[in-house]
Amino acid sequence: MKVVIVGGVAGGMSAATRLRRLDESAEIVVFEASPHVSFANCGLPYFVGGVIDDRESLLLQTPESLHRRFALDVHVNSRVTGIDRESKTVTVVDTQTGDERTESYDALVLAPGAAPRRLEIPGFDRALTLRNVPDAERIAESVAGASKDVVILGAGFIGIEMAENLMHLGHRVTVVQSGASILSPFDAEIIEPFHRHLESHGVSIRTRVHATTIGARDVTLSDGAVIPADVVVSSVGVTADHSLAVEAGLRIGTAGGIWVDHHQRTSDPDIYAVGDAAEKVSAFTGDEQMVWLANLANRHGRLVADVIAGETVSVRPAITTGIVGAFGMAAAITGLSEKSARRAGLAHEVIHLHPGSHAGYYPGAETLSLKVVFEPSSGKLLGAQAVGLDGADKRIDVIATAIYAGLTVSDLMNLELAYSPQYGSAKDAINHAGYVGENLLSGRTPTVQWHELAARQAAGALVVDVRSQTEHDVRSIPGAVNIPVDELRDRLGEINADEVIVHCKVGQRGHTATQILRSHGVNASNLDGGCLTWRAGMDSLERTNSVSPFTN
Repeated sequence: MKVVIVGGVAGGMSAATRLRRLDESAEIVVFEASPHVSFANCGLPYFVGGVIDDRESLLLQTPESLHRRFALDVHVNSRVTGIDRESKTVTVVDTQTGDERTESYDALVLAPGAAPRRLEIPGFDRALTLRNVPDAERIAESVAGASKDVVILGAGFIGIEMAENLMHLGHRVTVVQSGASILSPFDAEIIEPFHRHLESHGVSIRTRVHATTIGARDVTLSDGAVIPADVVVSSVGVTADHSLAVEAGLRIGTAGGIWVDHHQRTSDPDIYAVGDAAEKVSAFTGDEQMVWLANLANRHGRLVADVIAGETVSVRPAITTGIVGAFGMAAAITGLSEKSARRAGLAHEVIHLHPGSHAGYYPGAETLSLKVVFEPSSGKLLGAQAVGLDGADKRIDVIATAIYAGLTVSDLMNLELAYSPQYGSAKDAINHAGYVGENLLSGRTPTVQWHELAARQAAGALVVDVRSQTEHDVRSIPGAVNIPVDELRDRLGEINADEVIVHCKVGQRGHTATQILRSHGVNASNLDGGCLTWRAGMDSLERTNSVSPFTN
């Protein structure tokens, strides 16, 4: 068996090394177009920022080390330019000498990754992109020395990481985002604290605008603004690098990547595809989608090796879990957001809560914003988002695991999680989410979402703020009547509306107030996530001059 692998890094090298472990006799040849076949591409922004100061630490393996340990025949600076499916050969060009050769295969694995998206605007050639180690070195060289004005196009994961690292180097950074909010997979109100956190550390963020021209020392935006730019970094997304597959006549899927079956086979049974160039299947909709995550590339590379070696395995649908951090704050997401559930036409409920990262009486507890999306009929978990200075990562990892296991939001109540005051609470944020979700599912505590409140007020609903008078006087929802929860039973006569919406800061006192009112025959609901969620949502709308949180 001779296996040729096009592309290294996560998917290609996982396939190569796994196949060697399964089959000592296989001939395995790897062609990588860049100078490095195995490098930590997720660490590249931190190399630019000097957090990772040793370039060699990014290089996980070399052709020599891979040959010694795995007997792999690895060629760098070698670009595969064509596939002859009939003769089962590939054409390879040495990018340094221009020499051309052909290589035969019994099985071919395509792992070419994704290519940075280009903007068709004047001056875009001046923009730097980040895909590999040479790209990172070019950006590092361009920002070396005195403080510079840097414009980053795109506020995705890489754009945010680049902004943080360039700020650490002392540069002035402006992030330009065409959508209504940064980090578009997240919902607007949950990512708003992260947006404010970036701005508080000096990052200038422009949303709902895009670059129209890149000049010699500036960038012109779609609203007419001209901002200084000694350096421009483009992080406006990527596209599947599927040119080889297209030219070879392989099927391209509806999401724009190489179509593969549940064994990662392409439309040619002798050719497989993994990583960013290959489509994935959503665990929630069954639709084809593109997912740019290293963990899936690694997993699918391993699976392809198993399939080639004759193992009986199949790909699991993709849940999609990711995290990004900047200036000590993390934003993590798994599964569907509320807006993605809406776009997919899926029935859903959401809950917001703001628990502490660990026991409140132990020093250093931070407020965590957590949002959970689930099916209204079954309670089956669909997704979650978490933002905070501490604890976002582990909460999202738990919910991602729960989604994989097919658990419901109510099941979260019963998870036995590690507890010590400095690490969590006896009622962990995850358990708390289960309690809130169960109360909603059972009908015990009906809720109103932050973006529904204005319309309900306009229709005659009375908003009752059950916080203390001091809290109410500091800042309150317009039109709200203040009746502290501890006084509520004695002041029921003041509530004479057909619909009552109660709120506190985060929803906990609101839940108690809702139970009191409903037990006295009042049609009461709780403002989900309290005024903390409402304020974040309203701030996001005001900042973007939008009337809906579900538009980008």
